Amino acid sequence: MSTPAHDPLDDPLSRERTHLASSRAALRAMREDVESLDISDVTANWVNAEVLSRQIDDRIKALADLSDTPLFFGRLDYLHAPGADQAEGAEGERFYIGRRHVHDHDGDPMVIDWRAPVSQPFYRASKKDPLDIALRRRFGYTGGDLTAYEDEHLSDPGEAAQTSKLLQREIERPRVGPMRDIVATIQPEQDEIVRSGLGGTVCVQGGPGTGKTAVGLHRVAYLLYAHRERLARTGTLVIGPNRSFLHYIEQVLPALGELSVRQATVDDLVAGGVEVRGTDDAAAAVIKGDARMAEVLRRAVYAHVTMPTEQVVVVRGSRRWRVPAYELEDIVRELLERGIRYGAAREALPQRIAHAVLVQMERSGEAPDDRVQDAVARNSAVKAAVKAVWPPVDPAKLVLRLLTDADFLAAHGDGILTEDERKTILWAKPVRSVKAAKWAPADAVLIDEATDLVQRTHSLGHVVLDEAQDLSPMQYRAVGRRCSTGSATVLGDLAQGTTPWATRSWDEALAHLGKTEGVIEELTAGFRVPTDVITYASRLLPHIAPGLTPVASVRENPGFFALRPVTGTAEVVAACEELLAHEGSTGLIAADARIPELAEALTAAGLSYLAPGEETTTHTRLTLVPASLAKGLEYDYVVLDEPRAVVDGEPDERTGLRRLYVTLTRAVSGLIVTHAGALPAQLG
Repeated sequence: MSTPAHDPLDDPLSRERTHLASSRAALRAMREDVESLDISDVTANWVNAEVLSRQIDDRIKALADLSDTPLFFGRLDYLHAPGADQAEGAEGERFYIGRRHVHDHDGDPMVIDWRAPVSQPFYRASKKDPLDIALRRRFGYTGGDLTAYEDEHLSDPGEAAQTSKLLQREIERPRVGPMRDIVATIQPEQDEIVRSGLGGTVCVQGGPGTGKTAVGLHRVAYLLYAHRERLARTGTLVIGPNRSFLHYIEQVLPALGELSVRQATVDDLVAGGVEVRGTDDAAAAVIKGDARMAEVLRRAVYAHVTMPTEQVVVVRGSRRWRVPAYELEDIVRELLERGIRYGAAREALPQRIAHAVLVQMERSGEAPDDRVQDAVARNSAVKAAVKAVWPPVDPAKLVLRLLTDADFLAAHGDGILTEDERKTILWAKPVRSVKAAKWAPADAVLIDEATDLVQRTHSLGHVVLDEAQDLSPMQYRAVGRRCSTGSATVLGDLAQGTTPWATRSWDEALAHLGKTEGVIEELTAGFRVPTDVITYASRLLPHIAPGLTPVASVRENPGFFALRPVTGTAEVVAACEELLAHEGSTGLIAADARIPELAEALTAAGLSYLAPGEETTTHTRLTLVPASLAKGLEYDYVVLDEPRAVVDGEPDERTGLRRLYVTLTRAVSGLIVTHAGALPAQLG
């Protein structure tokens, strides 16, 4: 690692600091240029003015210079100008790699966006394959100040390959506040996933600390860069397991200048139909989440269609036009065979009947036009026929009937669900109305499926689905509907599946998602969890996910790890105080049932703490985390209280061991496991 020379005129670090200052000034000028735009003469009406004004506001926000975030983190010196003839003597170019593009008043680039093609060698180049790079320089920062740099002469055969100290330092930097971007530390195997094309779906299997969430978010940022116009029209969405998780990751994309990505949970997506106020036991939730329910719902929806038995008589002036029952039946059967949505077919039916009438009119010598067809379609006799043959369906009422009417469920679940399965999901008491029902989360997914059978769900251009291993088949279908004409990035770890319906394989998950062509990638290099911690946690893998490759930590620092028998909560609090003496955040993770007792103990000891999702600060760095909410979160140091209680808090041992695996792997620098009882035998 280089340090400043004595002569500031000859000091590379001083020159780089000068370039940083100039780049910040240029970014400020870019922002001021946008702020000074006068749109009064270019907007024809108030709607255009509102749209343009919003676009300008977003651009101003995207050009914000975050004082504690490095504007650039690397430099590439090319041997030759990219794209130019690499003839001997051809002059190379220098590029500074950063979070966003910055140019000077002449339009010349001062910082290149990390997503640009010329930036790719920063992540991919190596001594074996230098990619025409003479020098790769990494920068070290303290806060927003450039304090160090480190060089690799990739095309110099006399220089040996080396491990980057700055890269290690950035990976191990203490974590306070929300999740950070990883643009400075993206690894080659991660970069391949990040830059994969918009047209394909990618599924990333990654153990704890392999950076799968960050890779998914950075892929969104890359796709927005490479396909901005298309995704601006179609939209992007990030789906996380809970609100705490979404709050933790919500600053990553804005830090990269991307402000248009919506975030939601699966429950948010399907919440449009009803208010969720109830819960299911595990057995009922598993059946409701089974993909077979899609066919039960399809049968129930289309059972409303009945074949016509009477003719339709349309009176226009002094003439009567008759469409016989057999012709109406042909129209209905043809619409059913086309497989279009129930609602779309219902809307098409009056037009089809009207067309049959127009054919008769033309045969009799009349010359009706489209206005006549529309008028016939609105005729009371046609409306009455449509209502009788193809009545409207209310998705929530349909699902309510399935869950409360044993005969209705038996009729449409016959040959799909067993009698015992039908009894398991039937509600014990009748319900007066949709509003009075205590809907469970799985019920809302069923309503969403029924809604899609009636009317097509809007599809987005790209969806990121994180912690995907915990979704039921019906939840996958709900997500798949949101990207039926787009692509997806699916992120998860089969070993961390902690729901009774957790997916058994990614091939199965992709099939339910409707993305059978998706490519499955596996990340096995661990950047977050220290070696000693991941080695201990991996003892559980043979019991929870026998086929998975254990994560191999690439951290040079083995981390701090201790098993500590205790006799009460006072010693757990003492362990927290011990870890809070270090820089960074600390999480106290415990079985949900233990949280009230531990909260009381922390308060009695005068230790302030946060709930998951609340942002840590330099003053409050301790978070009390129920095991059920620990997934996806990370802390510099963790105290894990009573592993046996974490296991026992789940419906079955396998799920409990998976929950324990999650809680054991939240630490970045150190872990203390406190236990008054015996440890689970699977930990050896």
